[in-house]
Amino acid sequence: MKTLIRLSAVIHFLATVAFVGAALVLLAIAAVTGLHALLAEGLNVNGAQGVIEAIGLVTVAVAALQIAQTIGEEEVIREAHVSAPTRVRRFLSRFLVVIVVAMAIEGLVATFKSVRENLAMLPHATGILIAVGVLLAGWGVFIRFNVYAEELEPEAMKQAKQEDRKLE
Repeated sequence: MKTLIRLSAVIHFLATVAFVGAALVLLAIAAVTGLHALLAEGLNVNGAQGVIEAIGLVTVAVAALQIAQTIGEEEVIREAHVSAPTRVRRFLSRFLVVIVVAMAIEGLVATFKSVRENLAMLPHATGILIAVGVLLAGWGVFIRFNVYAEELEPEAMKQAKQEDRKLE
């Protein structure tokens, strides 16, 4: 069993490296996209649209970096096993913060793009923003119910805080 746990840590480390690599590639593409928009289009609406697309790419890159950090800290450094309610809430909260922020920014980018290019795509952008709201509401309900579960296991919170010291 210890071999499987070590193998799992190696796989999580490789996933972390893959997310960081993908984020770096996306950042490079975003830089090229933004520069191309400014140099080719200039300081006008078309140039702004290119910069907005670059912002969308940077957002996805940051989300990839945050996911890499979460996986690295939770699964590699802490070697935490997501089983206690406290650990589940903390892990999912970190993950959902990244997803909600990335989706919200992508929804705004899609809104700007659809207003400028194709109004028929506006309902799709609206759908993304509605999904962000639903996700936030569901996350809030999850956290509320999880607080009750944490009250049943106070030792899990103490253990989670001790694991946090590994990162100091």
